[in-house]
Amino acid sequence: MMKNSKAAHTKNWSQIKDEVFGKKGSPRRDELERDVESFKIGLLLRKAREEKKLTQAELGLLVDKKREYISRIENNGSNLTLKTLFDIVEKGLGGKVNIQIEL
Repeated sequence: MMKNSKAAHTKNWSQIKDEVFGKKGSPRRDELERDVESFKIGLLLRKAREEKKLTQAELGLLVDKKREYISRIENNGSNLTLKTLFDIVEKGLGGKVNIQIEL
């Protein structure tokens, strides 16, 4: 009788990241982690905008940015300056930004 050996080959997301992108601290892994964080910022901004019942165009008008730029940030989050992040959250959405640094 053969036992199911599939369970022994199951990998979690951390193991897959280690194998594909390298261990934490490697350049490729650091780039992945930054990309994931940028993506998460975009999702958080979209959610906050939708909760405020604003369109991308309306938010863009509030912070003097084009709708296409707001869309790009929400879909990717990359190339977002801190000034723009603060403008969007504070001026556009009436919120506050909390930034945490881990060492």
